[in-house]
Amino acid sequence: MSTLMNTYGERTLTLTKGAGSRVWDDAGNSYIDAISGIAVCGLGHSHAAVTRALTEQADTLLHVSNLYNIPPQKALADKLCAVSKMDKVFFSNSGAEANEAAIKMARKYGNDKGTDTPTIVVMNSAFHGRTMATLTATGNANAQKGFEPLLPGFVRAPFNDIAAIEVLAAEHKNIVAVLVEPVQGEGGVRVPDEQYLPQLRALCDRHEWLLMLDEIQTGNGRTGAYFAYQHYDFLPDVVTTAKGLGNGVPIGACLAHGPAADIFGPGNHGSTFGGNPLACHAASAVVDTLTESNLMATVAERGHQMLQAFEQKLAHNDMVVDIRGQGLMIGIELEHPCSELVAKARELGLLINVTAGNTVRLLPTFIMTDEETDTLVNGVVELIANFQPTE
Repeated sequence: MSTLMNTYGERTLTLTKGAGSRVWDDAGNSYIDAISGIAVCGLGHSHAAVTRALTEQADTLLHVSNLYNIPPQKALADKLCAVSKMDKVFFSNSGAEANEAAIKMARKYGNDKGTDTPTIVVMNSAFHGRTMATLTATGNANAQKGFEPLLPGFVRAPFNDIAAIEVLAAEHKNIVAVLVEPVQGEGGVRVPDEQYLPQLRALCDRHEWLLMLDEIQTGNGRTGAYFAYQHYDFLPDVVTTAKGLGNGVPIGACLAHGPAADIFGPGNHGSTFGGNPLACHAASAVVDTLTESNLMATVAERGHQMLQAFEQKLAHNDMVVDIRGQGLMIGIELEHPCSELVAKARELGLLINVTAGNTVRLLPTFIMTDEETDTLVNGVVELIANFQPTE
């Protein structure tokens, strides 16, 4: 009998080692990792700069509380603000906690203005985490089932639909913020129209709402820019990130710009482990590597090449509904549920996953070789070509 709670179902693969874009199981089999710990290990496994940072900090100071100044925390905050053009940062341990901080920030913003029941607009098919507030913000009824009552203070709109949010604005005078993913990851790698996010920025300005972007999955180079909003000409009020920030070391961040940066004061929020020396020093190595190398340009170029290859090789496959993505965040939507492709991919030496039931999601490392990229593309094409739906 396992002593682990059964929250992840049956797990049949045991991974014991990783290097670069590959991982190995306990039988010595090698796999190209096209999940990257679910968009976490963008720099690949056992990256030298991250390993060096962890070793240096572990030999110096692992943890002190936020009752004291923490130099690696200040150094990381400075780097993140420089690359994001935001003004201030709150550090947490995960993406859900970073989003929780953003939700609290929006509520305090509304309460400070005297808004009765401050309300946040969130999107259908969104995923923001599994704490009670972020679970309520998430647009997945299956994830929410059994955890009712959910929290008040949220209204929902279809993703990529500005007109629907305009309707909500007319119906709800207590809206104070919009929380949205620039690309929906768990929702099926859904990329919005080019004008959607700029129009959201303009709408929030008009109504004096906070625009809060959940870049837990899209941040830290995943879409070919450090943050996905940097593909456009605007700044959000709040942006959250985690996943790739630590390349495997748990850390999250909630960044704010302009008046939003001063919503929190002493005692309004906190975390015992958030921003501790070890996590911050490792994350600094990640930020330095991403900003000092040409990796983000590589992500944009390789992602474009992969999308073109999939479009060409799957052009005549009637089972393919859509091929979409941004950078190395790629989704191939099929006509039928296709979760069995995950196990079949392992037989080809590939780690992939399926999201939204019928979308093959690829989140590979940024450092794949040309050969590994070709192997991944050809393997996924083979999987889809041979797929026989059970229903």
